[in-house]
Amino acid sequence: AKAELSALTPAMVLANLQQGNARFWMGVAQRPEMSAMERRAMIMQQFPKAAILGCSDSRVPIEIVFDQGLGDIFAIRVAGNAVGGQSVPASIEYAVNHLKVKLVVVLGHEGCGAVRADMLPAEQIGAEPQALKKWLTYIRRGLITHEGLNQGWIRDMRARDREAVICNVREQVKTLAKDPGMAAKVADGSIII
Repeated sequence: AKAELSALTPAMVLANLQQGNARFWMGVAQRPEMSAMERRAMIMQQFPKAAILGCSDSRVPIEIVFDQGLGDIFAIRVAGNAVGGQSVPASIEYAVNHLKVKLVVVLGHEGCGAVRADMLPAEQIGAEPQALKKWLTYIRRGLITHEGLNQGWIRDMRARDREAVICNVREQVKTLAKDPGMAAKVADGSIII
């Protein structure tokens, strides 16, 4: 597995995930399974190809939507797929620096309740429990700069939700790209974000 990972380029890993996602959406997922012996061999080591920061939403199980098997993905899940705090960036840095993943993906999804909650009026967010309020405020900082979301130009709620999700993903990618270590690995071609 380690030799196979070394032979892969970041672009090959991305293509593999895109193909897996296409299989999932077309209803022809392969659902890679391992035997008990193969699973047992993985207890002491892992060689995931990609780190994916996804939402905690129960409708978006990362390995399933990319049709990947056990050990293929280093999955990090948090409401709103946001980089904030210490544990999320630390998890991504661990995957990049210790597990040598080739690809870091920020996975947004339609109908994201956390991103939708960020679009609520500030006084409603302020009434949330402390930890949730802090998290929503963190995510919101990237959305308030978007003129279409801020000025009410996007009137269709589905389109507005979709634009907010895209905006959030872009903000999280920008946050990751600002990290000097990540930026250096992107520059030398060892990873794609």
